[in-house]
Amino acid sequence: MLGLLLLQVLASCLWLGHSEVVKSFETSCPQFFFREIPPNEALEPQKPAWICQRYKNQYYFATLYDRKMRIPVYSAYIYQPGPGKRPKTWLVEPQLIGPTYPKTMEKEWTLLNRYNVTLEKLSQSQAILHDYKNLTGLNRGHLNPNGHHDDYSSRMATFTLTNIVPQDEKLNGGAWNNYEQQTMIRRTQGCTTTYVIVGAVPGNNYIAKGRVNKPSHLWSAACCVVDNNYIKAWAVIAENDKNQVQLLTLGELEDTLTELYGRGQVSLFDSDCPRE
Repeated sequence: MLGLLLLQVLASCLWLGHSEVVKSFETSCPQFFFREIPPNEALEPQKPAWICQRYKNQYYFATLYDRKMRIPVYSAYIYQPGPGKRPKTWLVEPQLIGPTYPKTMEKEWTLLNRYNVTLEKLSQSQAILHDYKNLTGLNRGHLNPNGHHDDYSSRMATFTLTNIVPQDEKLNGGAWNNYEQQTMIRRTQGCTTTYVIVGAVPGNNYIAKGRVNKPSHLWSAACCVVDNNYIKAWAVIAENDKNQVQLLTLGELEDTLTELYGRGQVSLFDSDCPRE
């Protein structure tokens, strides 16, 4: 009986130490990846942060964040669209400041007023709301879009600045939106589970006086399980200054990203996901 009690105490201690900025997706939130295998190391930036995106004590998706560029490399999630209101509140990631801060995403106001974090300290660790003020021709582009989720909490979780990049406003409201809202609905017909990874390739331009990188390209890949015997995949890429989206095979996207990132052959999904 005492041994069981000690095990319970130990388990609760381990859970308390289970932070949101994690050491690997395989051990912390693998459920957002097909066969629980995240993309390989070819996408990893110089200063990475692995974030299991947590809101109200629940994980909703996973983001590899580039601390230096202050943009996400990619966000991975399961496609579950549904009707609902678009949230208006923007959140930040406390644990990018340090492990002693809350494990769940919070409003800037909460960190500044309840946790006595200075805006300077917050801004050193990630993009902040002020970085996205007074943009011309750009707006806040979700990698994991709120419209791909079916309840308010999961939609709210996508409104973190760690899931946002400076995106061409015509692309965001035009061809990219058409892909998110129309092409995805058509492509996922018959799918029981669709795993999605949406990413951004760092570019040569910045906003906010050099603080936040403007990606050169946005890309998305999906691996859809139809049944035990059939899996299908597709992908897209868009230049972040044109209102055009190019439809690709998964293999074509991986080869394109291999060239764009220049860090070795990119693999986005487990090998069972078809590349052709």
